[in-house]
Amino acid sequence: MSTSTNTNTDNAAVKPSTPPEPTQPPRLIPSLPDDVALNIIARVPRRHHPTLSLVSKSMKSLLSSPLLYAARSLLSCAEHFLYISLRLHTSHFMRFYTLYQNPNNPLNPKYSLIPLPLIPSPSLVGSAFAAINHKIYVLGGSIKDVPSPQVWSLDCRTHKWEPAPNMHVSREFAAAGAVDDKIYVIGGCVVDNWARSKNWAEVYDPKTGKWNSVPSPIQIRDKWMHASAVIDGKVYAMADRNGVCYEVKSGNWETVDSDLDNGWRGRACVIDGVLFCYDYLGNIRGYDVKKGTWKELKGLDKGLPKFLCGATMANLGGKLMVVWESKNGGGKETEIRCAEIQVKTNEAGELWGNIEWSDVVLLVPREASIVHCLAVAL
Repeated sequence: MSTSTNTNTDNAAVKPSTPPEPTQPPRLIPSLPDDVALNIIARVPRRHHPTLSLVSKSMKSLLSSPLLYAARSLLSCAEHFLYISLRLHTSHFMRFYTLYQNPNNPLNPKYSLIPLPLIPSPSLVGSAFAAINHKIYVLGGSIKDVPSPQVWSLDCRTHKWEPAPNMHVSREFAAAGAVDDKIYVIGGCVVDNWARSKNWAEVYDPKTGKWNSVPSPIQIRDKWMHASAVIDGKVYAMADRNGVCYEVKSGNWETVDSDLDNGWRGRACVIDGVLFCYDYLGNIRGYDVKKGTWKELKGLDKGLPKFLCGATMANLGGKLMVVWESKNGGGKETEIRCAEIQVKTNEAGELWGNIEWSDVVLLVPREASIVHCLAVAL
C-alpha cells in the first residue's frame, strides 16, 4: 500500500503543466478592434498627437508608425506642415523648426515655431534641400569652406535625423528638386575633372538608396546656383546668369525663358504651375510658365510690410506661406514672421492674395537669418 501511494505521488509531481495563454497586447481603444481604432485615430489632426501619446504605450508607438501615416494618406487625412531652417549666427549652427498650432486655443489659434533636434552636421553652409513623402533631405554644403558630399534626412514623423548615401561629388550652393519620388541635384561643384564633369547633375532614388549621374551638356555647367524649383516635371536651376531646366521625362536640357531668368532672384515656390518669388521692389510676383508672363500678386498692401527681409516661400497644401525677418527696431532680437495667403486668379487673369493670418512665430538673436523653408504632408 505504501509503495503504491508513493508511485501515485511521483506521477502527479511530473505531470506536465498546461502552458499559460499568450497575453494579447492591449487594444488601442478598449472594446474596438484595432483596425477600426486605426481608422478613427488616423482622422485625428496631428496637433493633438502629443496628447494622444499619453494614453498608452501602444498608442504612442502607433503615432510614429508607417501604418498610421499610410492610413492617413488613404483616408485623405494627410496634413501639410511647414519646416523652416534658421542660421543661428551666435553659434553658426543651422537648426530646423516646425510650425505648430496650439490646439488649446481654438478661438484664436496661436502659431509658433518649435525647435527640432540639431542636424548631426549643424555647421553646414550652402546646402540644398528637397522633400519626398515624409522626409526632408539636406544635400551637401560646406564645412569650414570645404564642400561636402554628405546627405542627411529628417524623418518628419519622428523628427529623427538619419544619414543618407553620399552624393558622388561634393557640392555647395547647388540646385535641387524632387520629381516622381526622386531627388535631382544640379551644379554646386567645380567641373575640373572627369568625375565632377560626369556627375555635375545627379539623381537619388530613396527606394534603391543609390545615386546615378544625369548626362548634361558641357556648355550649361555653371558652378553656383542661387535658386531652384520644380514646374510641370522640370527642374529649374537658376545660376547668376543663363538659368537652365531639366525635363525628367525626356532627359532634355533647356535654357530658361529670358523673362524668367531676369525676373527670378532668390527663394521661390510653385502653386498650380505659377512660380512665386519676392522681387527687389518689395512685391510678390507670379510667373506663369505656359504664358511666359510675370504678374504682381495683388491684395497684400495692407497685410504685409512693403519690404520683407530674408523672405522665403513654400507651397503649404496649395496656400502660399511667406516667412521673413523683422529686426524689431534697435532691439537685440529678430522676429521671424509668417503669413498664410490664399492665392486665386480672377476672371481678368490677375493674381490676388487673401492673407488668412500673419504673426510673429519666433524670436531669435538679432544676427540669426532664415535659410530655407519647405512643406511636408503627414
